[in-house]
Amino acid sequence: MTEPTPGLHHVTAIAGDPQANADFYVETLGLRFVKRTVNHDDTNTYHFYFGDYEGTPGTNITFFPWTDSGRDGEFGAGQTRDTAYLIPPDSVDFWVERLDDHGVAVEEAERFGDTVLRFSDPDGIGLELVASEHARDSDAVPWPDGPVPEAHQLRGFHSVTLAVREFGPTEEILTEVLGYEHVGDDGDRRRYQTSEGGAHSILDLVQTDAGRGTMGVGTVHHVAFTTENVDDLAAYKQACADRGLAASGPIDRKYFQSLYCREPGGVLFEIATDGPGFDVDEDVEELGSSLVLPEWLEDERAEIEAALPEFEPPHAEDGGS
Repeated sequence: MTEPTPGLHHVTAIAGDPQANADFYVETLGLRFVKRTVNHDDTNTYHFYFGDYEGTPGTNITFFPWTDSGRDGEFGAGQTRDTAYLIPPDSVDFWVERLDDHGVAVEEAERFGDTVLRFSDPDGIGLELVASEHARDSDAVPWPDGPVPEAHQLRGFHSVTLAVREFGPTEEILTEVLGYEHVGDDGDRRRYQTSEGGAHSILDLVQTDAGRGTMGVGTVHHVAFTTENVDDLAAYKQACADRGLAASGPIDRKYFQSLYCREPGGVLFEIATDGPGFDVDEDVEELGSSLVLPEWLEDERAEIEAALPEFEPPHAEDGGS
């Protein structure tokens, strides 16, 4: 029997230019650059993490910047369409003006009674800001010296929207393995929420007639859900196997332990532990200030650094980020 997840842990996507990626998420969206490391499976590629001041689970969007040409992705079924962040209800005007000042085109809509601002990042990844009372439930830690005033900073994830060919197979995994419940519909959108409710507890499904999407720059690689410990990962792995799904892991990702499973609709799901967290190799005040490597890659540091593209951490004069 699996323990219900409290909600989203992180979202990982594929970017193009690493500098443009970091500048947008820090200087425009005001997220803190909490970790600069490499893809453990491809050490020629950076792995960036952006989140709240401490990198709290449920606040982090992470990226593999692929600098090789000709590796653009194509959105379709089996992919994440939008990643949504929480903002306080009285921050809508601030964000409309800020995004406009940064040259970001914004579409405003209403969904389930909340105001939603829709836009894309420089690589075309769909983002949303949802003005919701759930922002008051968030455990996101404000960044005191960030580029966005604390009152208007993003409060971690509200939800992700997954595009699938049909609801049923994905819904089974959400409800019977991860512990989500179907809580309502808005047009062609079906909403699920964890039993704990609150911040980063929501996931939406939409149906699409599009073919299967292809992975590459401008697409989301996987969506991760939170669990407490490695013992829970074993239960999730068995639950996947019981449904004929192969799951890999647990895998040591330095800052958490992970299990991976592709759900029947095609979306790659990760289940990640709460800890140990991003302060295992950097003090909180210094997060993101240098390239950090897991101990099993330290002997290769010189070769890894030589192969990585040039990069200047944004907002580096404030608190190491």
